[in-house]
Amino acid sequence: MLRLNAEERPHWRDLAKKFGFGFHTAYGEPYWDETAYYQFTLKQIEDDLEKPTEAIHQMCLEVVDTVVGNEYWLQKFQIPESMWQGLYDSWQKREPSLYSRVDFAYNGTQPAKLYENNADTPTSLYETAFWQWLWLEDMVNHGKIRRDADQCNLLQELLISRFQQLATYQPGQTLHLCCCKDSVEDRGTVQYLEDCAREAGLSTAFVYVEDIGLNTQGQFTDLTDKPIHWIFKLYPWEFMFREEYAANIQTASVNWLEPMWKSIISNKALLPLLWKMFPNHPNLLPAYFADDKDLGTLKDYVIKPIFAREGANITIVQNGRQTLRTEGPYGDEGVIYQAYHPLPKFGQQYTLVGSWLVNQEAAGISIREDVSRVTQDMSRYVPHIIID
Repeated sequence: MLRLNAEERPHWRDLAKKFGFGFHTAYGEPYWDETAYYQFTLKQIEDDLEKPTEAIHQMCLEVVDTVVGNEYWLQKFQIPESMWQGLYDSWQKREPSLYSRVDFAYNGTQPAKLYENNADTPTSLYETAFWQWLWLEDMVNHGKIRRDADQCNLLQELLISRFQQLATYQPGQTLHLCCCKDSVEDRGTVQYLEDCAREAGLSTAFVYVEDIGLNTQGQFTDLTDKPIHWIFKLYPWEFMFREEYAANIQTASVNWLEPMWKSIISNKALLPLLWKMFPNHPNLLPAYFADDKDLGTLKDYVIKPIFAREGANITIVQNGRQTLRTEGPYGDEGVIYQAYHPLPKFGQQYTLVGSWLVNQEAAGISIREDVSRVTQDMSRYVPHIIID
């Protein structure tokens, strides 16, 4: 695994405008960064990233099976009691999912270590599935990268195929897609997914979360008052559980993407339960709840709120001293403690590898880097290649 410098394509901003990549820069700072790229071998991809990704996913499904019928664990995961039955039913029906992303610390030589599972609302999808592949094609065609270079990237192909499969569960139904109004990135992610769904032959409609209504029959509706029966939501379950309309979630006859059972494995409480169920697994880090008797065995650790996102409210403690803390709105819901395992550093950059799944199949990787040890929403996205 190497980090190599590269020259920017002179026309890439024009291409970004043409292809609708409107969030490549944020607040005047680059989000997409092609002044460097990462190089992997095929063995590193297949053995060190793809196999652990699929194995961890299966382990996470065992966690779901443990939690859904257990009051103690449901409380640990901060699932409101009013949602327990719906969550149980979602899992018993094995309601189908679309995609997810697990985040790893990986340096190319040691086992990849799971940081967290973004199983409900993962972003950086468009730039992974489409934009970095376009970058590779350009670089190869202009002789900047060897013609035999490849990329760990079947994401678009597998998404389209998965949408075709999911449509068989919802014959003739329109797939609504939604996100919040205040995020250009989220809108770009949902637009890309809508394009994939249309490519798969689905009928689609978009609505912002804030514009979803409720009719007199208790059905969720879009701005045309059309009932919503099937919807992809880029909006977290833990938020939905606590909204005014939460009581209608289980009675509105909606098929959700992602399904309700994903609320368990997108939750940081997943991490200590994984460690409890699969102790000393080579791809896991020791993790504990605050009342675990073994918490004292951690010398250096990271405190993570159960619902935190985008690196918010993270605290790193080393030798009993706080060495880093990020701000944010989370923490009141409780925290977990995970052994400190710093991201690998390439030059001045700390590097996080995101490994994608579509349904249960490894689908591609994304790379984010930052001068900070905690990857946050403004951390840069950097492309990658595979060369043997």
